[in-house]
Amino acid sequence: MTATKRGPLMAQEPRIPGQVDTIYGSWDLSSVPAFTGGFINFGYWRGIPRDQPLTEGDRLRSEQQLYRVVLRELGRTEGLDAVEVGCGIGLGCALALREFGFREVCGIDLHPAQLDRARIANADAMTEHPGRLRYVRGGAEAMPLPDCSADCLYSVESAQHFPDVPGFAREAARVLRPGGRLALATFFARDGRAAEALPWLLPTYADGLDLPHVVGRFAETLSCSGFTGVRTVSIGEDVWAAYDRWLARTPLKDLWPRRFLEAYETRLLDYFLVTADAATDR
Repeated sequence: MTATKRGPLMAQEPRIPGQVDTIYGSWDLSSVPAFTGGFINFGYWRGIPRDQPLTEGDRLRSEQQLYRVVLRELGRTEGLDAVEVGCGIGLGCALALREFGFREVCGIDLHPAQLDRARIANADAMTEHPGRLRYVRGGAEAMPLPDCSADCLYSVESAQHFPDVPGFAREAARVLRPGGRLALATFFARDGRAAEALPWLLPTYADGLDLPHVVGRFAETLSCSGFTGVRTVSIGEDVWAAYDRWLARTPLKDLWPRRFLEAYETRLLDYFLVTADAATDR
């Protein structure tokens, strides 16, 4: 990824909010049984049998499938440059490089501990594909990349942490080349009423780890930043019920994480796939 200009936010040192620091730092969410295999997402469960006991293999496949659902929305990927925002321990970046033929994949994450884990977890892939897979520290609203340096920008279950959605939208528009493609997936509040109710139901909203971004406002922010063809599609039918079945066989079976299904069933939140195109006339 080469370019001559750099955005004005590049020099800012990323700040890590307290709960994000704890959960992704010393606690290492990637090691929790709910996230088998190191991927940190709720999973996309279509095609995984619903009438049979779930296995760890099923759980890992659901997490990988969620990445594939997002990456397919990017369209043509062969030989292009991609950025993952909120890459965690980087397994999704390696999957993207391996299965989608990108020229280069750059994973960005706010937490240095996650980046250390990413470089260890993906050492073989980095050796096998020298110069094509890298991990750098940065925030969604201050990406350490040059202007117009990527063809594709994606994010999987990270946008619920973004403290500055307009900042993310501006940075995504800056980093993408004209006509570039954005695709992301995560859980959003359905409307303003739901956003106010979520902290009463789910502790991660109450303590500030997750932020109740409203899906319509998120899409509007992308449009206001110059993106075109902004689209939001619910994929909750293939996420929540099966994920709850998985939780039922983990140490979390009697704890609050199972309230995510309740939040979905009461229409407070849902899981969405968001896609958009960068302007072509910059």
